[in-house]
Amino acid sequence: MAQPATGPASAEGPCSTPPATSHERTSTAAIATEAIAAEFIAAEVTPAEAHPAAVHPVDEKLPAARLVPAALQHIAAMYAGVVTPPLIIGQAVGLDAAGMTRLIAASLLIAGCATILQTIGAGRFAGNRLPFVNAASSAGIAPMLAIAETSAPGHQLPSIYGAVMVAGVFCLAVGPFFGRLLRFFPPLVTGVVITLIGVTLMPVPVSWAQGGNKEAADFGAMKYLALAGFTLVVILLFQRFGKGFVKQVALLLGLLIGTLAAIPFGLADFTALREAPVAALPGPFSFGAPEFQPAAILSLCIVMLVLMTESSAGMLALGEICERRSDGRTITRGLRTDGIATLIGPVFGGFPTSAFAQNVGVVSLTRVRSRYVVAVAGGALLVLGAFPVLGAVVSMVPMPVLGGAGIVLFGSIAVSGIRTLSEAGLDDSSNIILVAVALGAGIIPLAAPTFYADFPAWAQTVLGSGISAGALVAVTLNLFFHHLGTRTRHAAPALKSS
Repeated sequence: MAQPATGPASAEGPCSTPPATSHERTSTAAIATEAIAAEFIAAEVTPAEAHPAAVHPVDEKLPAARLVPAALQHIAAMYAGVVTPPLIIGQAVGLDAAGMTRLIAASLLIAGCATILQTIGAGRFAGNRLPFVNAASSAGIAPMLAIAETSAPGHQLPSIYGAVMVAGVFCLAVGPFFGRLLRFFPPLVTGVVITLIGVTLMPVPVSWAQGGNKEAADFGAMKYLALAGFTLVVILLFQRFGKGFVKQVALLLGLLIGTLAAIPFGLADFTALREAPVAALPGPFSFGAPEFQPAAILSLCIVMLVLMTESSAGMLALGEICERRSDGRTITRGLRTDGIATLIGPVFGGFPTSAFAQNVGVVSLTRVRSRYVVAVAGGALLVLGAFPVLGAVVSMVPMPVLGGAGIVLFGSIAVSGIRTLSEAGLDDSSNIILVAVALGAGIIPLAAPTFYADFPAWAQTVLGSGISAGALVAVTLNLFFHHLGTRTRHAAPALKSS
């Protein structure tokens, strides 16, 4: 009978704390870990003989003094993005103030439910159990506006919601297939995708820093830029001179101080707080029963493929940041949550649901990786949706203040991708070409927004997103250079973890 390892060797056992350098783990290391675990079982090691496993930072339950402020940072980072789709779609279909309130409340409620399901999980069926935020994605706004323009008055939202529900079913059906594709996403590919997430999102905080409303006469005025710059400086000062917890909540403190600084200059708007109803719960099918139009369904299913790609990339990015890499089952459960939220959301007035990359930036910046922090943020979104007057308090943060903080957030995502690429074997010429071409494809929609104007509509939907375009090119070139025509992959560091 084999004897259990003792002394220093026992630190490598299956119950030990995961090492800090989990980015460097390979499939070989995983096999070695399984072999050690089998040796412990064969030796009939009792629980008392093995060291108790330390709690991973993702599963850590923080005290309320740290939990609440960290959750507030996630809410502040995502709130504007959550309410953007209902605001734009509601205005496009001509909803009145009461209808807009219901639409926004529905978006917040569905985001809260999806985030809680994602972080806490439902057995082995749904939930990736990472600090992952799910909410209505802005990627679906353009096709939904197109559906609204081609539908008769009174049938616009029902046509949109019918297509969204079918897209949810489509996501549930295709999700397991996406999970099995994980082996085609080594660090070489994920590094490109993570970098592109940060880069392609950068126009959002830049627009916020200029005032947020591109149609306004004073868009880009110096007063907005000064407020955004002041907020950014405050965050940097807290990062430089803050200690411990103060440093972790630098983003939240920057948002608070930036908002206070905006009040004397009349840049903080309290109208939403005065006009918001105290309580407003959306009822089922309050905007009409869903209608199913083939053209609308096709366009939303294409959008869902894009959202699934971006959501998978977000899970891969968050797995790297949290040092708990996302495997195929994790991605399948995460996409299943997207599908459930997208299917059920339209019943109450929700839209296609996907990952919120800005919250990946919050985790990367603060290094607070507990999924329970994000679960609390999801619970807060439920409350904000049920009581719009509370949600209006968060919406008072001026757009330039959000812009100053957003530059830090989205920039930190790009840094995460660069860090992953640094471990991806870029001394190999094939890998250099792969990264160069994939980054170029992902930046095209930013550098030339009309580049794909003459392409078919489905191609514009897919390639018009820098994240999905870069991901597709990176995966294709990875197959070309490292899979097709080779029985075994060459020893490129980027490929070992796939």
